[in-house]
Amino acid sequence: MNVELVEFTRQALATGIERKEIADTLRRAGWAEYDVKAAMDAFVDVAFPVPVPRPKPYLSAREVFVYLILFAALYVAVANIGALIFELIDRSFPDPLSKTYIQLSNSTIRWSISWIIIAFPLFILTFSSVTRAITRDPTKRASRPRKWLTYLTLFVAGAFLVGDAATLIYNVLGGEVTIRFVLKVTTIAVIAGGIFTFFLSDMRKDERI
Repeated sequence: MNVELVEFTRQALATGIERKEIADTLRRAGWAEYDVKAAMDAFVDVAFPVPVPRPKPYLSAREVFVYLILFAALYVAVANIGALIFELIDRSFPDPLSKTYIQLSNSTIRWSISWIIIAFPLFILTFSSVTRAITRDPTKRASRPRKWLTYLTLFVAGAFLVGDAATLIYNVLGGEVTIRFVLKVTTIAVIAGGIFTFFLSDMRKDERI
């Protein structure tokens, strides 16, 4: 964040100039929209004789630990839900050329269910705890670990969506579309699309605060 710009904004707010007027002036002066928003967000929009600084994001070991558990549980749960659905699709629509043994298939299903039983409730419990903490103290939305891991998740989910679409187009152009393939592509699209939409919406809430 540009210190000079923040100081200018503080002084302008202290003289009673409206926030919109300050922002418009900075834009006309050539400042980028990101810099303008960062400078304005440095101060809380409340009625007070002097500008009130906005609480700055903080970083604590406990917070990093909680968010690592949250997103690790999410990744494990989602990966095993996908693996379970894939295995069920293969069992429902077997490939005559495949030599997958039923014992191996059963083992895969058992492992997937086992991980889901552990990871999914852990994710729900951790997510509920984080949500309650943010409700009590909205400044926790500015948590750096939360933002970093959320954007990483958006990147991963987006990459899966792009790869899924490319795979679909490739197979359609090659005339290699089967029921198994369509169901698996749909599974990836639903899971990755749901995660991407949810966390993108969550990040947009931060922008409106």
